[in-house]
Amino acid sequence: MNGKRRWSWLALLALLTAAIAIAAAGCGGGDEGDTSGAGSSTPSETTGGEAVSVGLVTDIGGLNDRGFNSLANQGLENAKSQLGVEGDVLESKSDADYIPNLSEFGQKGSNLVVSVGFLMTDATAQAAKAFPDSNFAIVDSAFDPAIPNAQGLLFKEQEAGCLVGVVGALTSKSGTITWVGGQKIPPVDRFIAGYEYCAKDANPDIKVSGSYSDDFVDQAKCKEIALDQISKGSDVVFQVAGGCGLGALDAAKQEGVWGIGVDADQSFLGDHILTSAVKRVDVAVFKTIESVQNGSFAGGGVTTFGLAEDGVALGKTSSDVSQETLDTVEEYKQKILNGEIDIPDTVG
Repeated sequence: MNGKRRWSWLALLALLTAAIAIAAAGCGGGDEGDTSGAGSSTPSETTGGEAVSVGLVTDIGGLNDRGFNSLANQGLENAKSQLGVEGDVLESKSDADYIPNLSEFGQKGSNLVVSVGFLMTDATAQAAKAFPDSNFAIVDSAFDPAIPNAQGLLFKEQEAGCLVGVVGALTSKSGTITWVGGQKIPPVDRFIAGYEYCAKDANPDIKVSGSYSDDFVDQAKCKEIALDQISKGSDVVFQVAGGCGLGALDAAKQEGVWGIGVDADQSFLGDHILTSAVKRVDVAVFKTIESVQNGSFAGGGVTTFGLAEDGVALGKTSSDVSQETLDTVEEYKQKILNGEIDIPDTVG
């Protein structure tokens, strides 16, 4: 058995062991770790202009979620067209697909493997250790302790949540606004925390409530929650549940109230979209691919994207939003950029 085949066999054995451990432990992740972004260059470092191969592994929401995963894929497509990299995508239908999909790119020797979503934390950590000659990056998570060839890509979702919270609180006629969350994980809660905090800060009389669907795919679940919220008086519904959340926005349309999109600018869904809390996953993926191509990729740390880094933003606002509200939103944006407001990142 030659060296290459022996290593491939050992890697697969390690991954099988990891898969068993993950199945026993379930989904989840550790602390977000060092946010300095510092780290040493990885073994597969390439020089500027050199051809780079990239593998993208989605979470179970898939490429048709019209938000989170599709944005990550857009970042890859932009890198293919603008940087000339090679890239491919594997969609995960269940959490059992994470290890096989990540290992497929590892076995191919991809220069960078990007996993999309917090729920892939453990699987990505195991794959990065099994394939040290490839770089790994994960959207919405990080690794503790740090892994030399893996980088976390985090976002200040609370900043985008803050801005849509201001719009919702100042536009509501009923005095009640709500949210529909997917699973209760840090990136979801950061959106919600910012939404609640700034809504109440901008309009102390506003009532804010919400509920989790515990799902990122089944639109019927989120629609049912949103319909219940609307029946109790909410006239603004913020979806923070990926593909499942499209059902919440459909409920808003059906009942003639406002919906607020997430991740992508979801104004394309119709006139019932008040605005969106945009999370530029495409920008993060593109910049990470670019760093591998030019040799500046540094594993073992975290890169964080907020308003200042063009990583989050307020999406297109409805023409029904008053100029006074837009002016107030701009004031909050400047406060965030100037460090004048301390937005919580956890839900109380």
